[in-house]
Amino acid sequence: MQKFDKLSGIAAPLDILNIDTDMIIPKQFLKTIKRSGLGANLFHEMRFDDAGNDRPEFVLNKPAYKAAKIIVAGDNFGCGSSREHAPWALLDYGIRCVISTSFADIFFNNCFKNGILPIKVTAEQREALMADAADAENPELSIDLANQTISRPNGATINFDVEPFRKQCLLDGLDDIGLTLEKGSDIDSFEASRDADRPWL
Repeated sequence: MQKFDKLSGIAAPLDILNIDTDMIIPKQFLKTIKRSGLGANLFHEMRFDDAGNDRPEFVLNKPAYKAAKIIVAGDNFGCGSSREHAPWALLDYGIRCVISTSFADIFFNNCFKNGILPIKVTAEQREALMADAADAENPELSIDLANQTISRPNGATINFDVEPFRKQCLLDGLDDIGLTLEKGSDIDSFEASRDADRPWL
């Protein structure tokens, strides 16, 4: 998993409530178990019309936001089904951080396991960040995970909370498999002693 330490990039304002996982990556694109390629269909029904053409009014189709790395979103982001393809699609597009006042629990957990930082802020802070992102002339935010701060274009900073274990996993780039592999020597020792003590297993 890619490490997450500091991130500076364009923040796209997505001021929509209850964006569910089917809106993030519709069900017809769930036929793959690969994590790559899903970014092309991120927010498919909002990004494209029935003919496959860009909808110019959708934020990620606007020139200022095509290279967005951060999304500032409405409440309850990632609700709906538990599909892990949703964070896969965000990551494949290039989104490394989503900021909102609230997230669906499973989506929130899946983000950390895939190298995406979901940040919870207050409604007042979200509105300030949404206004920053809506300024197409300078929609850039800077995230410092180690210090748990968001730096705004006007120089102000917003502090955010993150659970220490999850924070460390992002900083180290460790998903569940990576965490297990870190215990490789202990696992090998256990298996060797088990084989010696119980050779019939």
